[in-house]
Amino acid sequence: MKGIIHVKAPDYLADALKLSLMDFESEIKISSMVKLFELGKVSSGVAAKVLGMSRLDFLDLLSKYNVSVLNEVDSVSLQ
Repeated sequence: MKGIIHVKAPDYLADALKLSLMDFESEIKISSMVKLFELGKVSSGVAAKVLGMSRLDFLDLLSKYNVSVLNEVDSVSLQ
């Protein structure tokens, strides 16, 4: 991996979410890719690749975050 982004967050934030620091790190990474997808900044394929999962698994993950898979279809049809 070429780049590493460090996010400073107090330990109590992970505690408030009832997550270990490792799980909190994973949640931050996943939720940022979901949000970037939702905003149309990255495709589902790019997000899936960053997260190390298949595109279908990423599309399935979107439901956990109440994000429509149709965002990608809508942005493509508008171009």
